Amino acid sequence: MKYARLTKEQFDELHGEFTNFLATQAIDKAEWDSIKVNKPEVAEQELDVFSDLIWEGVLSRAEFLEHFSKNHIFLFKCFETHVQSIVLKSLVSETDFLTQAGLQWLSDNMFTETIEMKVGKKVFTEDRNSSIFELIQQGAFLSDGQLFKQINSIIES
Repeated sequence: MKYARLTKEQFDELHGEFTNFLATQAIDKAEWDSIKVNKPEVAEQELDVFSDLIWEGVLSRAEFLEHFSKNHIFLFKCFETHVQSIVLKSLVSETDFLTQAGLQWLSDNMFTETIEMKVGKKVFTEDRNSSIFELIQQGAFLSDGQLFKQINSIIES
């Protein structure tokens, strides 16, 4: 397995897609039920293959990621060969970017000496999708890129 198995909730959401996936392998509901009971290892493999297919599609379309922690915000824009990053760090230890108050504080103090901002670029050393998946495993999530675009436009002007 290249990525991670989808959760039960994710499988539930993708029930129709999973049914179609099984159909492409000429596996109907009765046969799937039989496989789960009589060949659980085969059923596990099918779940893993489907999970990887879904992840591959999601990661291929990934353009922006965000990761928030108490004192840091990591913003990423993913390109074909590299990722561009903007890292915001609060120099005020009481700040908590995981709260609404912390985000409001950021808005009020964005361009003061209490915020450290770093911009970077990292070339993918391994497969693009694997690199993006690694960021997700570390706590990043897909985003619409609105925050990245706002800050980047200010930096570039």
